Amino acid sequence: MKVAFTTTDGTMIDQHFGQCESFQIWKVGPDQAGFVESVTTEAHGSDEEDRIAARAKLLADCAIVYTMQIGGPAAAKLVAQKIHPMKTNSPVSLPDTVAKLQEVLRGNPPPWLRKAMNKGQAVSFEEE
Repeated sequence: MKVAFTTTDGTMIDQHFGQCESFQIWKVGPDQAGFVESVTTEAHGSDEEDRIAARAKLLADCAIVYTMQIGGPAAAKLVAQKIHPMKTNSPVSLPDTVAKLQEVLRGNPPPWLRKAMNKGQAVSFEEE
């Protein structure tokens, strides 16, 4: 599954969802994980609603977004697109977070995560 992270340097999840300049997209599975691409956020519209909608659209194929902070309206918009927001509340290590997620995936993931894993099942997850 694809997972987005708000990060300034690729090593720490340290940005607010609504203020980050880019998202790092990773493909994360139980046994393999790796960086896929960085997508840049651009100015979309003049109000917060337009910016949130544009960010949600950028992340449409992601199952989870890890971010340090996210507001209620932005979180609701992600959930409506079946993207699960994960708030860290403080800067945390991106590689450690990926490793912890993989550990959960190898075990018995909670129902919300099993659902997220199945997002976009029409497109098969190919091992690389």
